[in-house]
Amino acid sequence: MRDANAKPQAESSSWTLAIRHLLERRLPLTHLLPDRQPVFVGSWVYIFGVVSIAGLIWVVGSGVLLAFFGPQWWHQSGVGRFVNSLHLWSVQVFFVSMVLHLWGQYFMAGWRDGRAKTWMVGVVIFAFSIVTAFTGFISQQNFDGQWIAVNAKDATNSAGIGSFFNVLNFGQMYGLHIVLLPMLVATLVGVHVLLVRVHGVVKPIEKTRSANPSSEESAS
Repeated sequence: MRDANAKPQAESSSWTLAIRHLLERRLPLTHLLPDRQPVFVGSWVYIFGVVSIAGLIWVVGSGVLLAFFGPQWWHQSGVGRFVNSLHLWSVQVFFVSMVLHLWGQYFMAGWRDGRAKTWMVGVVIFAFSIVTAFTGFISQQNFDGQWIAVNAKDATNSAGIGSFFNVLNFGQMYGLHIVLLPMLVATLVGVHVLLVRVHGVVKPIEKTRSANPSSEESAS
């Protein structure tokens, strides 16, 4: 009897078991790995979100090569210049598709039905992506990057952040661009996708209205 009673008590005090049960309730496999999706998921608004993730993968992959071989490679080697251009093009694809996805979700009121956290994480991703791109332009190691840094110095000083965000310090900007900020953006993208999987994709506004005809009649 003592052993039989000790087992449930041990399970109830196990924090790993509690976390497992929490994940099973919050993250069921039917949401994480669905085999069917609603028809409206095929909208271009959501396709732009997928294109943004694809662009981010290309950004990270080309950025790893640039960081590994260094500035001399991407300035003097033909292959290095191509990879550097590929990095820039993938950044453009990432930003254009992300802006289209963000504005599309804004006009679709993507924060409805308990999806405010998903929407806000997307907005934060956009904000940190701008800072990441800014540090990337400064890290080019050419006259263009120097010009941007010198002109941005007054802006950061007037904003009161120049003391710990020194745009003229190449080591600091390069470290932020290839280590801290990419890790932050990639983590937030993972959280964003996870929230989409957990809460699902928001229904179009027309379908939400037609699903509750009684509420429309009572309101009229």
